[in-house]
Amino acid sequence: MKIVHISARDNALVKQLRKLAQDPGAYRKQGQIWVEGDHLCRAALERGVRPAWAVIAARAWGQIPEAWYAGAERVAVLDDALFAQVSTLESPASMGFLLEWAAEVQPRFQPDVNSVVLDRIQDAGNVGSILRSASALGFKQVLALKGTAALWSPKVLRAGMGAHFGLQLHEGLTLEQLEALQVPLLVTHLQGSTPLHAANLPSPCAWVLGHEGQGVQEALVQRAAQLLRIVQPGGEESLNVAAAAAICLHASCVAQLSR
Repeated sequence: MKIVHISARDNALVKQLRKLAQDPGAYRKQGQIWVEGDHLCRAALERGVRPAWAVIAARAWGQIPEAWYAGAERVAVLDDALFAQVSTLESPASMGFLLEWAAEVQPRFQPDVNSVVLDRIQDAGNVGSILRSASALGFKQVLALKGTAALWSPKVLRAGMGAHFGLQLHEGLTLEQLEALQVPLLVTHLQGSTPLHAANLPSPCAWVLGHEGQGVQEALVQRAAQLLRIVQPGGEESLNVAAAAAICLHASCVAQLSR
């Protein structure tokens, strides 16, 4: 394991991390992602991910357990001021990982498993929250259509709280590619005739979650096996898409467990 101490702001690694921190889609060009904070780092390690670089702030060097970075190919100890420059947090963490990332040339997914389809959801916090719910409730495959927030961007990673490393993530998909799915599509819709709590939910299935303002696009509504309605007795149609996702995925989980 090679250990280097870095104090120059024009160092190649520092420039690379700065780009990844500032540009949500930079990982697609660079083929690497920047994971910051001990929680995300440990989540990656627990899933068997081996970092290309473990990056540690100078103030924390010697205090962080060696087991947290022992599996890294290389270790960089950054001056605290430099670490702050590459941090995406108001209060910079003390460590991070640079991980290799490679997109499939033609994204392939499993056509017959429980899935979550993200239809142009643009808020990074919503996307990350949905990934957390999917991981917790047994939906291990997430299919993101073009127009959805970059799944491996720093903000989505933070909101996902480590869920990324337990999921099969496919992004940049088209409607045509989605036609390969062989499971029923379930869509929540204001005009849905069946309340979610009374529905006979199939398994496996694919829950389609739509754009924050526009909802699920019409082409997918037309393909839906069921249009469902989440009962809101409070009188407001105000559920956030991430909250709606958690409700729907939990309903599927309960239905499957009760069979």
